[in-house]
Amino acid sequence: MSPGQTVSSGVAAAIRAGLPTVAERTVAAIVVEVPTYADAFAGGMGRAIENAVELALGGFLELATSGGGADASTPIDPALDGAYALGRGEARGGRSMDALLAADRVGARVSWREMSSTAVAAGLSVESLARFAELVFAYIDQLSAASVAGHTDELATSGRVRERYLERLAGLLLAGAPADELTAAAVRADWTPPRSLTAVLLPEARVRGALLLLDPRTLRATEGVPAPEPAAELTVLLVPDAEGPGRAGLLRALEGRTAVVGPARSWQAASSSYARAVRVVRLGLAATGPAAVDTQARLADLVLRADEAALAELRAQVLAPLDGLAAGTRDKLVETLRAWLLHHGRRERIAAELFVHPQTVRYRMGQLRERYGDRLDDPRTVLELTVALGPPPRAGG
Repeated sequence: MSPGQTVSSGVAAAIRAGLPTVAERTVAAIVVEVPTYADAFAGGMGRAIENAVELALGGFLELATSGGGADASTPIDPALDGAYALGRGEARGGRSMDALLAADRVGARVSWREMSSTAVAAGLSVESLARFAELVFAYIDQLSAASVAGHTDELATSGRVRERYLERLAGLLLAGAPADELTAAAVRADWTPPRSLTAVLLPEARVRGALLLLDPRTLRATEGVPAPEPAAELTVLLVPDAEGPGRAGLLRALEGRTAVVGPARSWQAASSSYARAVRVVRLGLAATGPAAVDTQARLADLVLRADEAALAELRAQVLAPLDGLAAGTRDKLVETLRAWLLHHGRRERIAAELFVHPQTVRYRMGQLRERYGDRLDDPRTVLELTVALGPPPRAGG
């Protein structure tokens, strides 16, 4: 052996002659010990992997017999490239890093057993055997590292691509895109449509913590989303299947996160859930504190404030009989009239709500009837008064 050689050319020739057998036994052992690869290595794929193993080990022997002082533990570029490509392919095939590492360990053990047996039979000295083992395992470790890098890079790349597809899908849903376009986008994103989606608006700083508690299929819109002014800093989440009993769970998960929760809608109609949540924000109906706001508890407020100008005109119109009264007197009569409408004229309940004596209620209602006359018995007038004097929007959750 020359000074730069790890094994003699004769020993290397004997090992090289046995490489097809080594590769075949290596693949067979992996299939047995790592069941994930049983189907993957069947047929033509198994033969391709055997060829890859044979080429990789052949590259090692090329270095090990080199007289130029090359480090036999350092894989040559084609071997590294092949290992890297193998790692990317395994990620695309859906096999985990654990499966890949397990296959590498089995491959290293079987390859070493077969190659060392051949090397000793071909005359490799006991003194050289330890060095040979060290170099073989160092070489395979580097190939394994290249495969792991390929696996990691593939997952990172495919993960980023899928994330972009999911973001685009979320944007299309919020924009109310046609059903066929939404279906195609869901397929591209590998996202299984749920029964329904519920739009949730919450500050960006609260998103990460919320996502940990929500369905993992939750979509997050980050680009091309119409800003729900005046709260443009809000982020939009689309939460799957949060209707019925699931809504209570969603509200609990969002408690303390200053969230606004739209209604559940069929997944292709998620834009209407988003529009409802945005309207609650724009009308100032969202809580000022950390409570989660359920827009379904704001329906009356939304109806009453659908047209603020019309509501103001209606209020002025139906309260016109009270014009000319002193401000304090007018306010008390308006308060009494609202309670009378809400409690359907039950004097005791009106008095309890206003914290006054029932006789006071009777006196005030007498004043109101003097000014409204028979109109207080007219269903249309009662309807208009009820809408005009509906309870003001609540500030809390």
